[in-house]
Amino acid sequence: MYLQFFGLNETPFSITPDPAFVYLSAAHRDALAHLLYGVGQGGASGFVQLTGEVGTGKTTLCRCLLEQVPEKSHIALVLNPLMTPRELLATICEELGIDTKGKTDSNKALVDALNGYLLEQHARGHRVVVVIDEAQNLSPEALEQIRLLTNLETAKDKLLQMVLLGQPELRQLLERSNLRQLSQRITARYHLAPLNQEETHAYVRHRMMVAGAEKSPFRRSALRALYHRSGGVPRLINIIADRALTSAYARESSSVTAAMVNAAANEVQPSEAHVRSSMWPPVVATASAAMLVIMSLLIWGPSLMERLKSEPGEYSGNVSAAKLENTHGADDRQIPGAVITEAEPLAGPASSADTTANESAAAVDHPVGGYSGQAAVPREPRMSLDVDWLNEQHRDAWQSMADLWRDGNKASDIQLACDGMPGTGYSCLEHQGNWSRIRQLGLPVILVLRGEESRFLVFRGFSKQGLLVGQGEDPIDVSRDALEKFWLGEYIVVWPQAPDWPVEIRRGESGLAVDIVMELASLAEPAWRGGGVFDSDFESWLMAFQRQKGLEADGIVGPNTLIHLMAPTIAEPRLILALEENS
Repeated sequence: MYLQFFGLNETPFSITPDPAFVYLSAAHRDALAHLLYGVGQGGASGFVQLTGEVGTGKTTLCRCLLEQVPEKSHIALVLNPLMTPRELLATICEELGIDTKGKTDSNKALVDALNGYLLEQHARGHRVVVVIDEAQNLSPEALEQIRLLTNLETAKDKLLQMVLLGQPELRQLLERSNLRQLSQRITARYHLAPLNQEETHAYVRHRMMVAGAEKSPFRRSALRALYHRSGGVPRLINIIADRALTSAYARESSSVTAAMVNAAANEVQPSEAHVRSSMWPPVVATASAAMLVIMSLLIWGPSLMERLKSEPGEYSGNVSAAKLENTHGADDRQIPGAVITEAEPLAGPASSADTTANESAAAVDHPVGGYSGQAAVPREPRMSLDVDWLNEQHRDAWQSMADLWRDGNKASDIQLACDGMPGTGYSCLEHQGNWSRIRQLGLPVILVLRGEESRFLVFRGFSKQGLLVGQGEDPIDVSRDALEKFWLGEYIVVWPQAPDWPVEIRRGESGLAVDIVMELASLAEPAWRGGGVFDSDFESWLMAFQRQKGLEADGIVGPNTLIHLMAPTIAEPRLILALEENS
């Protein structure tokens, strides 16, 4: 379906073990070496055991093994071991080309025929190997039978090598006391672990390249999400990646985003899917202020309510702690909310390239994000950035963002969200844009700086002549030239969000999530003035809103659209617009 769209010659993420697409991680190469040892160098051994979770690539390694067996080797491959001992013997003989006519009614006759064949091959200098896939399904009686087969030997060599491939249950099976004789004959054991994050990224790039892609459409955030949702299991990577590519094609998007990967993973793993709007509890909001309280409870996740209780005076003019607490009292889910306000934000998104003197004065009179106004702006911004200072900022970027959201103990949750992990209480988006796009959003972001190695730097806002970056109460003022030597337009937006907020909301859906989106739309500019139903009229309004914000006009409320709807309602943190000019 999507091959021509992405310039592919064939499907990159088929779940069939195509040798052309094989990617061998360090663990896979090590495992393959164990198998080859058992086949080619293990003349004195009886069994080689390879285990791994479902989908980690055991069967693929088996195919690689069959392609690399030494010369003068004869392989019997058993793919379905759900057999009686006699059926297993007959299958092995048939795989080796031994005539079993008239012998299938007797174990002894089958073993005698196999023994004669093995002696003949040994005399010719040939090896015989039996590979049993899904060996965890072997019965104890069948395992005992294949143990007895390894008694077929000469004075120096075993006549038959056995390779057992199976899920972790195989290890448990072989730990039984009645199978200890077989377990003692296993001379090489290897457990195949899933891919790590770096290997997952390399795996995806490898398969896309083999399929003919000139470049991978998977964004870095999408690859991180793919790793976390698949756990590094190749089969799950294939299934999720294939569906994510289909989603990108359906939207005519040249890039696969983390949201697409998570949506695909929710289809593959429905037990982990986010709660859809139809499953939200019924809540009736009769006034705009009440709906704003509900939005704070359900969209923003982490622990701001506790701060509201302990520091009520700090949020004068915003939704009160009492309202939050009373609203929360009717709902025991304990999802506290963020401060939102119907009043104009202290330093909201600018509507033009130049801010007025009144806006500048307001930014100084009402400092935000810990910035202390005009006195804290250096007379001249820094003209260069110290590498040691950048490294320090990089290490503390997640903590800095957590502190800005006044949720300092959630730095690791923010980092996990930006690595694609759902349900952390935060949402994270990667963007490519310019300073105007960031100012339009009006929120602090994390800049991704490029050089010999990538670094993160928290961007706080605009000063009179430069840019405000860094952590702590007083951000550092640096010149644009100094920063743009490292910054190529990539930035990360982070915000708290309830773990079960839907990934996407579409026309025809209803429920509390839709009600909240409608209320946000009524506060937008231009505002939605229609009803509270996500119908074709609202979809048309939403597409116009998306075009105005430079977003993909698909009429769907995904994370990107949601944060642009929410941003004007967020009182803290805000982007600093202090004495800005020429932006």
